Amino acid sequence: MSAPTPEEIYERTKEEGRRRLERPVVEEVTTALAAGFDIVAGLAVFALLQSSLGHLLGREAAHVVASVGFGVSFVFLVVGRGELFTENFLVPLAGVDHRDRSSWRSLAKLWTTSPIFNILGGLIVVLLLTVHSVLPYGTGTALIHQAEVIHANGILALFVSAVFAGALITAMTWFVEGQDSVGVRVAVAWIVGAIIVLGSFNHVIVDTIELIFGYRYGAHFSWLFILGNFFLSAAGNMIGGIGLVTMNRFAQGKAEGSASA
Repeated sequence: MSAPTPEEIYERTKEEGRRRLERPVVEEVTTALAAGFDIVAGLAVFALLQSSLGHLLGREAAHVVASVGFGVSFVFLVVGRGELFTENFLVPLAGVDHRDRSSWRSLAKLWTTSPIFNILGGLIVVLLLTVHSVLPYGTGTALIHQAEVIHANGILALFVSAVFAGALITAMTWFVEGQDSVGVRVAVAWIVGAIIVLGSFNHVIVDTIELIFGYRYGAHFSWLFILGNFFLSAAGNMIGGIGLVTMNRFAQGKAEGSASA
């Protein structure tokens, strides 16, 4: 079976985008909450692998293995149909009716609901997992270290990292929407999830939940840093996701359609 053309991927994305924009608020909230849980599950796997293998493999090698483990969270997202804020750049934009104001209002509602409930869903599970002795002793050390790696970066590095993270996740969305095979979707999601944590790229939802996790275990930074990085990474993610990938993929899909007309 041949791979779908860019035009076919664009048309699929456009149809899915219209569906997302027409959903009731309850569905938007529940899918966003589910995505927050998925990210925490992946971070728990990451921390467990990092803390278990660190003394055997060394911190750097254990970090590679743990990053691969984190990739399961993106598999959960794709298979379970949860939605991160950054997954709602390319798809809903494809479905927007540019002449209909209500379509733009629906997009604004989605972009407001999605990040809030991504973080809320993640926060609830983080609060549960950070109760004393829920996770094995030593797990918190890995989460503190991961959070402090983020905190150690300057504003410019955090912003540029966020631009790349947004572009990477949006590219993943394009690849996933273009595939019928569950196996291919899972493989793409797993690889992208692993890359995000392996490089500590500044993803608005993943990094905010990482920082909350680290803060709960005693990392040395304030809530103001978590809040500030949330807005900084959201802006960078949007520039990378919309500016670098979404517009390019739309042009690619439309150009393919014009050429075959």
